Amino acid sequence: MVIEKLLHFGKQLLRVKVVNSNSEDSRLSRCLNTFDLVALGVGSTLGAGVYVLAGAVARENAGPAIVLCFLIAALASVLAGLCYAEFGARVPRTGSAYLYSYVTVGELWAFITGWNLILSYIIGTSSVARAWSATFDELVGKRIELFCREYMSMNAPGILAEYPDMFAVFVIITLTGLLAFGVKESAMVNKVFTCVNVLVLLFMVVSGLVKGTLKNWQLDPEEILHVNYTNSSNHNLTDILPSKESLGVGGFMPFGVTGVLSGAATCFYAFVGFDCIATTGEEVKNPQRAIPIGIVSSLLICFVAYFGVSAALTLMMPYYLLDSNSPLPVAFNYVGWGGAKYAVAVGSLCALSTSLLGAMFPIPRVLWAMAEDGLLFKFMAEISPRTKTPLNATFASGTGAAIMAFLFDLKDLVDLMSIGTLLAYTLVAACVLVLRYQPELPSPVYHRANCHEDADLVDGISVPSMGILPGVEERFSIKSLLSPSNPEPSIMSGFNVNICTSILGILILAFSVLAVHGGVVLWNLVALSIIFIVCLLLVLIIWRQPESKTKLSFKVPLVPFIPVISMFVNVYLMMQLDRGTWVRFSIWMAIGFAIYFCYGIHHSTEAVLAHSSIETEMNGFKLDRELESMSTEKEAFLNNGMDEDHNGDL
Repeated sequence: MVIEKLLHFGKQLLRVKVVNSNSEDSRLSRCLNTFDLVALGVGSTLGAGVYVLAGAVARENAGPAIVLCFLIAALASVLAGLCYAEFGARVPRTGSAYLYSYVTVGELWAFITGWNLILSYIIGTSSVARAWSATFDELVGKRIELFCREYMSMNAPGILAEYPDMFAVFVIITLTGLLAFGVKESAMVNKVFTCVNVLVLLFMVVSGLVKGTLKNWQLDPEEILHVNYTNSSNHNLTDILPSKESLGVGGFMPFGVTGVLSGAATCFYAFVGFDCIATTGEEVKNPQRAIPIGIVSSLLICFVAYFGVSAALTLMMPYYLLDSNSPLPVAFNYVGWGGAKYAVAVGSLCALSTSLLGAMFPIPRVLWAMAEDGLLFKFMAEISPRTKTPLNATFASGTGAAIMAFLFDLKDLVDLMSIGTLLAYTLVAACVLVLRYQPELPSPVYHRANCHEDADLVDGISVPSMGILPGVEERFSIKSLLSPSNPEPSIMSGFNVNICTSILGILILAFSVLAVHGGVVLWNLVALSIIFIVCLLLVLIIWRQPESKTKLSFKVPLVPFIPVISMFVNVYLMMQLDRGTWVRFSIWMAIGFAIYFCYGIHHSTEAVLAHSSIETEMNGFKLDRELESMSTEKEAFLNNGMDEDHNGDL
């Protein structure tokens, strides 16, 4: 009895959502086109980091080889982007990674993903709003900061910010009103700011290439340190003799391959933000085509921008002289173009504005999708009949972001953004891997099979078990595992992929933990080698299984290798986060689990559908019994009547 209850509870946690792929059916306004999505992805991804990150990474990690850092980071991001693009073509609905997890790996994983996406986007919105406020305050002589420090100081170090940021709250409230007004208007504002930002970056790249010199990619530390090296410019920064550690070995790659890889890990986060495109599934025309194009195009544009800015920056100025906080104004001042700092300021504010919109745009959509599915409170699922936007979810997300920007410094919370984003990337890659090898089931069978509750709650009702129980028609064998005879995916081959993917996820986690924290010792190297070999065997087993022939507008190439590499990159980066971040993550998850187990699991739409389908089948079963009984009585009555007539004739 206890085991049956535990099995039933487990099936509740793993029930999946059945989605109608009809892209025309939507309660939201379908008014966005492909260009809107590209602008949204570029604006969200190509934020103020392009004005700061290149200088910091070039000076401390990679030197001129920062262009390789961005190349490696872009390739790693494209792996995740391709997986998102396939799901955008497969499931054109609002919800991003939350929805993709729900239709593949079950309700609990979907809630975990959605709950962490909400945190990531709220922290992202709050931190960008404070950065916008600080940048604007810098332009007006820090008057806002001086006023707030004098009259509104908060003495709670380590918990609250030094002073409440009123201007950041004003920015968030303004943006919340814009998002509530309508998605078309928000997209128009985003396009204007994104175009200005791209034009400013184009000016900087061209200017840097014109004023730069290849000598800055071929510096010799010995010449700099011992021959009183001076640049052709008479800037006083060259009078400061650098330390040998800050120069590295010189040349194009002064800090070696290790520095390039370390810089690439930092640059990876510069490409975070494209996933907001995946939340527009019900607000874009022809989402199966527009979402894949939007994701891939935005990542390509962002890579070209990052590559160009970093190349121009390191050509204009020696890498060891770059300023970590304001590299572009200092570099232009170095080459005698000090007036370019005003263009940098305009570009920075435009980039921060688009980043802010890109960070806040997905929050109401994820909240609405989760509330629509019954996992969060139902009042957030209401849609405004006039603007066709989720008003309650928009105001709730704006309020949460404003409170965080008002009270907290957020420096210690920014790493929580990374956990939510990387977890979403990992699950989407795993979901692509699983779905690619699943057999196509008719929708009624698929619906009933994935409710996971019918067979346990009703006795005597036959539900097709071929979608649940593997091996009904096939027997497991090593030959069927390594060389399946069926060219089409079967229940057995799909089950094999599910098991291999689960084991692969656990092994990737173990490998990442050992690689980050195990150190260079013999036992650790042996363990890593064994895990790597087992992972390679599992990938080869998955590769041998027959793929689904479902026609999609976009498919990830080189499956299973690209999703597996994406999973490894994301999990490895997650394991590099510090212990404090994981403690804060645990607290946030404890709050989420309390909401899910006290509210979500009982109000889930899929649970309601499961119970209604059970009642329908029971009513149909009773009706069949009644009809059969009536038919028997009618036959008996007719037989009795015929017997009486026959006796009367006699």
